[in-house]
Amino acid sequence: MTLLLFGVFFALLILGVPVAIAIGASTTAALWADGLSLMVLPQRLFAGIDSFALIAVPLFILAGDIMAGGRVSEKLVAFADALFGFLKGGLSIVSVLAGMFFAAISGSGAATTAAIGSALVPELRRKGYEPASAASLIAASGTIGVVIPPSVPLIIYAVIAQESVTELFVNGLLPGVVMGVGLMAVAITEAYRRNYPRGSTFSPGNVLRTLRDAFWGLMTPVIILGGIFSGVFTPSEAAVVAVNYALLVSLFIYRDLGLRDIYRIMLRSVITTAVIMFVIATSAVLSWTLANWSIPGTLAEATLSLSTNPYVIMLLVVAVILLTGVFIETASALIILTPVLLPLVTQLGIDPIHFGLIIVVGLAIGMITPPVAINLYVASSVTEQPLERIARAVLPYLACLITVLLGVVYLPMLLGVD
Repeated sequence: MTLLLFGVFFALLILGVPVAIAIGASTTAALWADGLSLMVLPQRLFAGIDSFALIAVPLFILAGDIMAGGRVSEKLVAFADALFGFLKGGLSIVSVLAGMFFAAISGSGAATTAAIGSALVPELRRKGYEPASAASLIAASGTIGVVIPPSVPLIIYAVIAQESVTELFVNGLLPGVVMGVGLMAVAITEAYRRNYPRGSTFSPGNVLRTLRDAFWGLMTPVIILGGIFSGVFTPSEAAVVAVNYALLVSLFIYRDLGLRDIYRIMLRSVITTAVIMFVIATSAVLSWTLANWSIPGTLAEATLSLSTNPYVIMLLVVAVILLTGVFIETASALIILTPVLLPLVTQLGIDPIHFGLIIVVGLAIGMITPPVAINLYVASSVTEQPLERIARAVLPYLACLITVLLGVVYLPMLLGVD
């Protein structure tokens, strides 16, 4: 039955069927062939999304879309440029720093890539940056969006693994910052290699002016993360606060959005949420089916029989995560892999919180590895550069992110992971 399940699943993927439908159809076929009652389908579909923590997903998506729809990203870019634009290749650093700022607002890699790309592309072109290289950096910076909290994938993992969202957020902050610092180091190296120009002259007055303009946007992660880490409100409550704050800033402070814009943004957020929730629901049926057939335990035993060295086994786990991220988008891969790999890594003594960061960072890298590389597609659309050129230019940043992932796996204490 396992062969039938995965055979139908991969056959449908090859035919271009959406992942959620491929999961649901393959699981239904396997259950039917096994003689089980199909009444389990609606029961498990509902149970898969019947979680209070998942309330945060549509709300964080909406808050990020509202902020991305206005001029917040432009103000964040201007502030980052005032701080570091005077350096050689300063706009490269600005790309990463602005991506980190916006990541702490949106919780989405694609949204971070689109928002920062739209704000930076005109200036990058004016300064003479190599277009494909600049686009690849923007795409790589977008991967931080799903690691630095608030992170939608971390929330999804918390629901599947039944772990604390707050603990995942606390432990995800430093790895996200390290990803950003690593990308900055590569960007500076590229800037000297390509002889990129320096930006505007550093001016304390300009820093203060851009800080004043970006203040309300910068306060978003302070309010959200400060409230969560201090225990003032839960992540789900923080998502509600984030939406209300985003509306307040966009409608009454910056006044860059109107009610018609908000309606359009809400429609887009509803569509995004529906897709994610459908994937979660169908994957819940798949997870239940695999557990019912004891597949995770069997896989764990088979893997442990290959080697007794936990470092070798974790390297195999990392390879599986990276390979899956190449072909399946982040949320779907996360929901498929977690029930399968979590029992294995727990037998190795890996804490579920630690593994949550490993799998999210690993799948974030999949956002810049074709063919399913959503950040590359977004960067290509924003910069009007061919996907093939961006994919080649992103290789140095890809190597950097894989190095950070290995650090998360083997040196968790240095990255503040419990």
